[in-house]
Amino acid sequence: MKRTCFRLLLVISGTAILASCGQGGNKGTGTDSTAQSGATPAPDADTAGLKLPAGFGAIKVADSVGKARHLVVTKEGDIYVKLASPKDGKGIIRLHDANGDGKADENTGFGDYGGTGITIKNGYLYASSNTEVFRYKLDDKNQVTNPAQPEKIVTGLIDRNQHESKSLILDNDGNIYVNIGAYSNACQEKDRTAGSPGMKPCPILDSAGGIWQFKADQQNQTYGTGVRYATGLRNVVGLDWNQQVNALYVMQHGRDQLHDMFPKLFTQEQSVNLPAECMYRLKKGSDCGWPYIYYDHEQQKKILNPEFGGDGKKTGGENAEDPVAAFPAHMAPNGLLFYTGDMFPERYKNGAFIAFHGSWNRAPEKQEGYFVVFVPFQDGKPSGKWEVFADGFAGTDNIVSPGDAKHRPCGLAQGPDGSLYVSDDTRGTIYRIMYKKS
Repeated sequence: MKRTCFRLLLVISGTAILASCGQGGNKGTGTDSTAQSGATPAPDADTAGLKLPAGFGAIKVADSVGKARHLVVTKEGDIYVKLASPKDGKGIIRLHDANGDGKADENTGFGDYGGTGITIKNGYLYASSNTEVFRYKLDDKNQVTNPAQPEKIVTGLIDRNQHESKSLILDNDGNIYVNIGAYSNACQEKDRTAGSPGMKPCPILDSAGGIWQFKADQQNQTYGTGVRYATGLRNVVGLDWNQQVNALYVMQHGRDQLHDMFPKLFTQEQSVNLPAECMYRLKKGSDCGWPYIYYDHEQQKKILNPEFGGDGKKTGGENAEDPVAAFPAHMAPNGLLFYTGDMFPERYKNGAFIAFHGSWNRAPEKQEGYFVVFVPFQDGKPSGKWEVFADGFAGTDNIVSPGDAKHRPCGLAQGPDGSLYVSDDTRGTIYRIMYKKS
């Protein structure tokens, strides 16, 4: 795997202390002295254990909050974190910094369901389980007014314990977009079975393997009232609405096990390095080609999947979307954020940050990912090569299996001052990355 590197600072993991206060959804002072004063807290002396470009620092806002998936930061500086599974009966955690030191000293929560998606738009907090989408009314301090009684916006989405996260984002026209991942690797007759042929047409695409669009303010919507906005996407965890070009961008988790499924067609080395993890810009009606094709970033071609007659060389998907950007295989892009803040240097403005959760199936090579990368953008298109921005989450460079990683980046959020927040769903750490102008 080729990685663009730039000057990094080697540091040692640090520790943050988090106090839990109360059981309610929004108990606390409601005042964030850091956000209101505009002061940026000092970074941890060890940069929170991260390797960052020169001029950047980091702080551990909180530790052990639970399996932290996606997160969102209010204009007051409070952080809402969606947990994969409830901790102490709470699936949404609110973190509050009462004294302005950058550390969360109030931890409250609500929502008795696990999931991934969470965002704020037009006075509401939206959050998802693996089958439903809810919204909570916010007051003028962006605190949830009735945490025990959310509105149920979408219900009845499929969950078959594979690619089940319902990541979400909203546009500027009252629509919400929800990932419904395919409960399959490549739509085989027998999933993940060597030599099993693919099903064509793929029946999974009727209810999964794409992005569905719903109204953001209507309750109890189902498949019947929603719109299949885009199809041919195996699984999307990271997605964001690009405000500069007013369009939806997603990161697809590419397929697995080319060699395991078809050892006569693909070497183990090819299986380690293929296919690419791809970013797509979507429009209504987009088809990104899954399960019939994958994208080979080495050949820079859309290749027919072996389940459908491919051999690693035959091309396919002539009408499928081309990726906007492609990354090495199996690194699991779980977070996507287009940066619009003013804290970071100008080159980061409108560029994409991507949180790679890390691979599990690159053996016998070491696992890769477990970092946050940056892609410069201009007018909705990459304007340069991707580069590692934040590394060191795993705590080691030699990762044989995901269990070797101390932390795994998952979600991304932008703070009111332009700080970048990163969640970790292994030990429940919340990081805040800041830049200090020299």
